[in-house]
Amino acid sequence: MRWDGISEFVYVAEYESFTRAAKELGISTAQVSRQISALEKRLNIKLLYRTTRKVSLSEEGRVFYQHCRGVLDGLDAAEQAVSSLQSKPQGRVKLTAPMTYGEQQIVPLLNDFMAQYPDIEVTAFLSNQKIDLVEGGYDLAIRIGKLSDSMMMAKKLSRRTNFVCATPAYLNQYGVPRALKDLGQHNCLLGTRDHWHFVEKGQEKNLQVTGTVQYNSGHGLVDAALKSLGIVQLPDYYVQKYLASGELVSILDGYREPEENIWAIYPHNRHLSPKIRLLVDYLAVHLA
Repeated sequence: MRWDGISEFVYVAEYESFTRAAKELGISTAQVSRQISALEKRLNIKLLYRTTRKVSLSEEGRVFYQHCRGVLDGLDAAEQAVSSLQSKPQGRVKLTAPMTYGEQQIVPLLNDFMAQYPDIEVTAFLSNQKIDLVEGGYDLAIRIGKLSDSMMMAKKLSRRTNFVCATPAYLNQYGVPRALKDLGQHNCLLGTRDHWHFVEKGQEKNLQVTGTVQYNSGHGLVDAALKSLGIVQLPDYYVQKYLASGELVSILDGYREPEENIWAIYPHNRHLSPKIRLLVDYLAVHLA
């Protein structure tokens, strides 16, 4: 009896909807409501606030959810540990990743992974938009930088570094900026934002920059930099080979912002089945 209503409560908390929870559990909305009401009565605690538009957790509900989620995760892990002894990973994994990082780093690894595990199928959607994993039915996402969604589980895969760089020809003609204020005298090649990230005197700083070029394409910005049109700030996977060849030169290294983490994230209710765990571990090994 102590288990009654636990799954229903956890799913409602995560979907913020009785209807969605019922659909995922394969039962009626009325049954979900009855089970949670009985659970609240048994605990003598209000777990959820219900309105016609929204379902939210009470303070006690948030505490209870964290413990219940851990219990269900443990049960799933136990079942998967037993079943994985008798079956090899198979089935479909659906994931999303940032466009360029996905093209350059993730997709080639997915192809290698599927060649090694032919019984696993992968669907990947590359986009720079933050996609709702639960709504879209995704098993996991690759995200870069700080994570904000506390309803997601996360595993760090790798790190990336942003470089400010230009060609030797540009720097010979216009001079090498030695401090952040010097960027005001240079043509800065802009992406989708008009500010660059730095660290100055131990503090993170967003510096507004200007220039004659603005593209929403990292490849376009690299090409402009290689043609000596200006200075660019881009992640390592865009510029690393050009820095290694000397076609681009890294500048303002003393102001470089800290490395950003690259994560695999997944919803609490998308438990790491053998196929997903295998893929996440594979990416972590090959991106490290």
